[in-house]
Amino acid sequence: MNSGNVYQCPTCERSFETRAQLVGHVNSGNTACEWGQSDDEASLTDPTYYLSRELSKLAFNRRVLQEAIDETNPLLERVKFLAIFTENMDEFFMKRVGGLKQQRAASVTERTPDGRQPTEHWEEVLTEAQPMLERQVECYRNGLGDALEDAGIEIRPYDDLSADEQKEVDTYFESSILPTLTPLTIDSAKPFPHISNLSLSLGVLTKHTGDTEATFSRIKMPKNRPRFVQIGDGTRYILLEELVRANLDRIFPNAEILEDAAFRVTRNAEVRRNEEIAEDLLQLAEEVIEQRRFATVVRLEVEAGMSDQMLEPLLENLDVGPSEVFRLQGPLDFSDFTTLTGLDRPELKLPDWTPQPHPRLDTGYEATDRSIFEEIRSDDILVHHPYHSFTDTVQRFLDEAATDPDVLAIKAAIYRTASDSAVIQRLIDAAENGKQVAVMVELKARFDEENNLEWAQRLEEEGIHVAYGTIGYKTHTKTALVVREEEDGVELYSHIGTGNYHSETAKRYEDLGLFTANRRIGQDLVQLFNYFTGNSEHEQYSELLIAPGNMREHFVDHIRREAEHARAGGPAKITAKMNRLEDPEIVEELYRASQAGVEIDLVVRDICRLRPGLDGVSENINVVSIVNRFLEHSRIFYFRNGGDEQFYIGSADWMQRNLDNRVEAVVPIHDAQLQERLRHILELNLTDNTKAWELHPDGSYTQRQPSEDVARNAQAQLTEEARDHSR
Repeated sequence: MNSGNVYQCPTCERSFETRAQLVGHVNSGNTACEWGQSDDEASLTDPTYYLSRELSKLAFNRRVLQEAIDETNPLLERVKFLAIFTENMDEFFMKRVGGLKQQRAASVTERTPDGRQPTEHWEEVLTEAQPMLERQVECYRNGLGDALEDAGIEIRPYDDLSADEQKEVDTYFESSILPTLTPLTIDSAKPFPHISNLSLSLGVLTKHTGDTEATFSRIKMPKNRPRFVQIGDGTRYILLEELVRANLDRIFPNAEILEDAAFRVTRNAEVRRNEEIAEDLLQLAEEVIEQRRFATVVRLEVEAGMSDQMLEPLLENLDVGPSEVFRLQGPLDFSDFTTLTGLDRPELKLPDWTPQPHPRLDTGYEATDRSIFEEIRSDDILVHHPYHSFTDTVQRFLDEAATDPDVLAIKAAIYRTASDSAVIQRLIDAAENGKQVAVMVELKARFDEENNLEWAQRLEEEGIHVAYGTIGYKTHTKTALVVREEEDGVELYSHIGTGNYHSETAKRYEDLGLFTANRRIGQDLVQLFNYFTGNSEHEQYSELLIAPGNMREHFVDHIRREAEHARAGGPAKITAKMNRLEDPEIVEELYRASQAGVEIDLVVRDICRLRPGLDGVSENINVVSIVNRFLEHSRIFYFRNGGDEQFYIGSADWMQRNLDNRVEAVVPIHDAQLQERLRHILELNLTDNTKAWELHPDGSYTQRQPSEDVARNAQAQLTEEARDHSR
């Protein structure tokens, strides 16, 4: 517990000056206080048992950055992760730091399960983030940049170019860049300009003859111009901001350039969503998009050499404090470095991966050259992306449904989809072919509101029944239902997945999906879609675990049942794979199961509040995290259940928002062969010793090393298996 600035052990009541000292005391297994020896001696809800959600997310981002630092990775794979780290940190500041800043402004003092108030969290994450961003720059400036140059991919400063090269890029600047620039100067007639979110700018101080003070101007780097300006015909580049910097005399003629420095602004994405006041969810989505443009600034990145004179107007007008300023050597914003990963340099990349046909859905084989509905009706099908092709599985399911004369209706829940979505087009085609089509489009999918709004309006124009989410909840399910008339009556064909109906992310995200003709599952989906379109909430489902509804209750019951088996002296085991483990109630249940003797293995990609390995509390729990070429995104849940094993997959993490505040769907896997496949996937993840990281009780992670053992890479093994099975 924390009283003022004193942290106290809830068992022995010894006091510590810092949280780190208390955690060290807890992790030492100190017998003097018999920490956590029984439920009666220490409350499992005590904050010291819970890791910070925000700091855990930063720990994940460190693991991502390590992929850029790791010299055993191919060069352009390292560049990819350098860019991903920027994107992850941008999102972290927009969402998590933005939310903390909002809470501070509202004087919120409520503590999170780890015992921190918003102000404490805000201060800690800013302190933790600074060296991480500095390490990213160091990775590029003292290693990765040199390695690129050695490989013939040069990013040069202007002064290093030959006279002919300078003339070439200056000519390009004059013709293609200068006309797009709009320098905005602050003076008595011109207010400080709006600085858009994540925009890269140059700040410039100038002085004209007779001026007594310098004038501040801002030049925004145009997003519709390449960040990497090519020099000649090869792979030599100059960054756009460096080219603009070299030509400031053309932008400010007859002025003395006193200083220039790049800066970048990050704004809060946690804007107000008042669903009770908004006339409808369409209006709400439009308001969110507009509010986000002008939201509070939560981070200001500036070049390390920026003077206080230039920084002052930024601090004053952007309303940020010194702790929110990140001075970095630069370049700022590595997200555009993904451009380099498109170079035709296969020797600098991992071997190309093409998602393979699913063995049962490969129409090239005579034995399976029949409709997808015949295949599904014969046996359930488990698809695993990106090892299996999205186009040949999920897209084919919708393609055939849109044109099959026996299909009566198609229903789908869309959380995110591609901007040129073939999924949406098939639904439109189905409506044009006389099918009844209903689509749930979630307008509150963060950062995709505008894209989803456009698709929803397009669908409505085609006469399709569209539901815009549900008041109070985000709809996060990944579900589709096809209703088909057949000789023996109307059949229901279901798809329940862990990933979005997004053809592009399906090539980069690891996800699972079940195709089934199980009528009980289909009828559950009928109820779920009726809830979407008719607001007819159901509490009972035959097969599916649905949130809000029966999901939390069932997961808690399953965990407690394993604990009962362990107390009775029988074998008990829980294995789960997810993106995040955050829900305090689930963590507490896992602690109690561990105390009962349940063996618990968790694969948690990023946020994890649970502390594994605490004596008397969680010594039976192991947690690993996989960071590899594909984003681990599937959710799998396994319970031994006294030998009557149960497997589930679905859209929900063990987070409070997923279990209570989102509409989620998790489906049981009954087929024995598919259960074995899920067991195999879990075992590969748990035994990975090249891309797996082990979580320690203090929240730190250690990357596994093969040492003398055989190197095991779960994703590499799965790609090889998919290739073998498709031959």
